[in-house]
Amino acid sequence: MNSNDKKKLKLKVSAIKEGTVIDHIPAQFLFKVIAILGLDKIENQITFGTNLESGKLGSKAIIKVSDKFFETDEINKIALIAPHAKLNIIRDYEVVEKKVVEIPKEIIGIVKCFNPKCITNNETITTRFKVVGTSPIALQCRYCEKHTVGEQIKMV
Repeated sequence: MNSNDKKKLKLKVSAIKEGTVIDHIPAQFLFKVIAILGLDKIENQITFGTNLESGKLGSKAIIKVSDKFFETDEINKIALIAPHAKLNIIRDYEVVEKKVVEIPKEIIGIVKCFNPKCITNNETITTRFKVVGTSPIALQCRYCEKHTVGEQIKMV
């Protein structure tokens, strides 16, 4: 296939009438985003694509969720693993709002402390972290003060 043929190819994904499109997810984190948002457990129509060409990321993923609008805490979860993701809010097939996810200053109850001796890993206590770095993401536990960084970040 020559380059002219490639230019003619278009990815066809059906539009959604109402819902949210999450774009600019690093391709390797697609299924992590699906899992942390609980999209694998909902009845809504979900369309996703991965390893799509992206000028910014090289390779990206996209998720379209019909009839779902995310709350701030859900958006915070996305920011932890896909800090450059963009959310497009769709109403009547039109983008009515665009949101850029932002890493919050504090993360409560969604990340596990990396320190196995931390009280949050041994008792029923909600985790709390202060964000102390953004590239890579670094979190400081409120209880044991240990840092959880980048690939160490695991969702509760």
